[in-house]
Amino acid sequence: MNEFLPIILSIVVGLAVIGGLIPVFLKARRSSQNYTGPRDANDPAPLDSAASTDAQGGGTLVEDRPEPQGPPSDIGTPDLETVELEPEAPAAPSLETPLPVEGRLVRLRARLAKSNNALGKGLLALLSRDTIDENVWEEVEETLLLADIGTDSTMDLVDTLRDRVKVLGVRSPEHVQAMLREELIKLMDPTMDRTLNISRHDDRPAVLMVVGVNGVGKTTTVGKLARVLVAEDKDVLLGAADTFRAAAAEQLATWGARVGVPTVKSDVDGADPASVAFEAVKVGIEQEVDVVMIDTAGRLQNKVGLMDELGKVKRVIEKQATVDEVLLVLDATTGQNGLTQAKVFAEVVNITGIVLTKLDGTAKGGIVVAIQKTLGVPVKLVGLGEGADDLAPFDAESFVDALLN
Repeated sequence: MNEFLPIILSIVVGLAVIGGLIPVFLKARRSSQNYTGPRDANDPAPLDSAASTDAQGGGTLVEDRPEPQGPPSDIGTPDLETVELEPEAPAAPSLETPLPVEGRLVRLRARLAKSNNALGKGLLALLSRDTIDENVWEEVEETLLLADIGTDSTMDLVDTLRDRVKVLGVRSPEHVQAMLREELIKLMDPTMDRTLNISRHDDRPAVLMVVGVNGVGKTTTVGKLARVLVAEDKDVLLGAADTFRAAAAEQLATWGARVGVPTVKSDVDGADPASVAFEAVKVGIEQEVDVVMIDTAGRLQNKVGLMDELGKVKRVIEKQATVDEVLLVLDATTGQNGLTQAKVFAEVVNITGIVLTKLDGTAKGGIVVAIQKTLGVPVKLVGLGEGADDLAPFDAESFVDALLN
């Protein structure tokens, strides 16, 4: 047994040595297999030990975007750095719903009652005095003249009031207000036909022209009137024949777009207004709309050439359709100057109605009386504000009631 002991010890020692060398050999072999030569400076760095540990043991692996593995595929996740997101399509603009015409009269009457209506208030104060002498009648006359009622209408009204005051005897505020209401309504002439001629003909639309000098709010009035017609379920088309004022066509188109009304306009600055008007009526006939409204350039009444051109626009339209309505837009704050404008326009085109704007900020409401008596043309529409729906049909009784509050 003793003789075998050295052999056994030699075997044990040999196995121990071999066992220690095996891991070293395997590690060296793995290192030689992983080695690919010197690493270029642009090559991605290998994961450090912490990253390797996270990859093996859970946790969040933070690393650069990996190099693609294997052959490229037509289907896969795109590179997020090169994806271009398609812009969202803009939402279609929502159309506005114009206010009903009936409700506008109530709102405008209330607004006028709160405005600077010195005509009604002044007359009530004067005629309610205990003693009415010649000085009081002179103040009454002055009040009426300042309200732009006109000289003839003022004299007639003063004479009528004198007679009625003598007969009345007692001048309570109630009696005076009733008397004034009756006389002012007579001056406004409620018998005049104030309806708009906008009924479609059998084979063509009604054609409405809007005229006036610069600065009275003519294009805005066309846009507001379009809302009135849409509220009455009319199919409307606009024609931008104001080709001289910058951005007039775009302004009109914007008004129309708000309520779904198309606009015919020229892309050329300074285009022939008559050609644009003709084209608008032609399109209106083809599309079988109810009403075509033509916005014209602001004409200065002392510019003969421009006024002649306005007449030309009307004549060109009439080659394919009748002009059923010609509305003259006047600024109420201009007073008697507006009356002068009305006379000149009436000589060029057949004015069928007046649109009186900016009545909410003036004491010159009497211009209604002066214009109607001078031209024999009714005020058909009034504007009492800058809101989109601040345009309404004129009503003599409602107007007088608002003046007298």
